[in-house]
Amino acid sequence: QNDVQDSGSLPTLRLLQIEKFGDGKMEISSSVSLGLQACGDTTHVPDAAYKELVDVVFDVLLQQKDETAIEGSTGLSKLEQGVLKEVYASLCTLTLHAAQHDTDVVNLTSLLEECKLTPDRCQIYTDAYAARKNDLRALLSSTAARFPHVVDVNWRLDYYIKNNHVEKVNQPVYLLSLKTQDCGQSGTSDVQFACTVEQLQDMVGKLKDAVKCMDKLATS
Repeated sequence: QNDVQDSGSLPTLRLLQIEKFGDGKMEISSSVSLGLQACGDTTHVPDAAYKELVDVVFDVLLQQKDETAIEGSTGLSKLEQGVLKEVYASLCTLTLHAAQHDTDVVNLTSLLEECKLTPDRCQIYTDAYAARKNDLRALLSSTAARFPHVVDVNWRLDYYIKNNHVEKVNQPVYLLSLKTQDCGQSGTSDVQFACTVEQLQDMVGKLKDAVKCMDKLATS
């Protein structure tokens, strides 16, 4: 379930659902939308508190401060805790996904206006986003999961006559060695396995399906 965790006084969050389409326009979930609408409601978040909230969101995401900064904020500590959790989670979610997908200020402004934020509040957020987007993207890039990639393949075809139980097998077996390399590393590692002709054909078929999916994503 995509919602805000309620664990103690700090607004610790689980990121809310959000999607981005190919034209650069972001489509947000109802949870994020409600949180952003609360950001635009001066009865819930006064002007001074909103500016502090935006600053804290970027400081925390860039690891310049931790979430104890929220407790130490005069303006934010006065907000109702349920509202604070909601607006903090929504702004963090929006900011991370916008930076990840390199969303521009125009699209962000349009989205915030749809959530009933005033032009002044839109400007405060987009100014902060434009000033710190590159830092966010660099941090996201450095912390993203990076899996080893295959750089070469070696194979050998053997013919097994008997197995370890001295039973007749009489079938060909492929021995494959995938050479993999970690990002930024010069050395390689080997991933070795054996498979039958049928298993190899199944693997090749699935790899071809994966390539087709990637081609569709690249051209969409």
